[in-house]
Order: sequence, then C-alpha cells, then structure tokens
Amino acid sequence: MAAGSRAFEATDANFNDLINSDKPVLVDFWAEWCGPCKMIGPVVEQLADEYEGKAVIAKMDVDQNARVPQQFGIRSIPTLMVFKNGQLVDKVIGAVPKNILEQKLQAAL
Repeated sequence: MAAGSRAFEATDANFNDLINSDKPVLVDFWAEWCGPCKMIGPVVEQLADEYEGKAVIAKMDVDQNARVPQQFGIRSIPTLMVFKNGQLVDKVIGAVPKNILEQKLQAAL
C-alpha cells in the first residue's frame, strides 16, 4: 500500500473484524496490475481522509488475499463493497466517479 495511505489494509486475516465495525465500511478490492484500480485508488484515499472518524475505508489486494474475494465471488476489479454491522449493503464494480461512492457511503451512515 502507498506510503501515507489513510485507508486500512484489509486482509483475509483481519477482514471480519474490520467489517464488524460500528461505522460503515467501504472495501476497495484491487490489484497492482489493474489499470482502473489505479484510477480509483486516489479517490478511495480522499474518502479515507474525508470520512475519518465517520466510516472505515479499506483496500484489499486480491493477489495477496484469495479467501475473502472468493467468498464474495469477486471476478472483476475494482469492486467496492459497503458493509454495515458486518453485512454487505452495497456494491459497485468498476472505476466510478467519487460522487457515486460518496452516495453509497452516505446511505450507510
């Protein structure tokens, strides 16, 4: 993960603890080789700044973690999922504009 990143690093090991937060959780499933993932990466970092204390923003490298992406049937990246109280409440596939992600986060707040 990039130095100075505000997004949490999600892993197969910490995923369940991460999504069982009392705050909404946005998880960006990505990979180093994925062009659209690189486009949306800075947007995810901005959201991590803007929602600090209100929501948990995390990134999961699908090449480093296979179990969780498989569990959720992720076949395309980037896939961004919003969880509330440990439950999946929304999902976006592909690089989308920041305002779409903000709407989904706002809806979960």
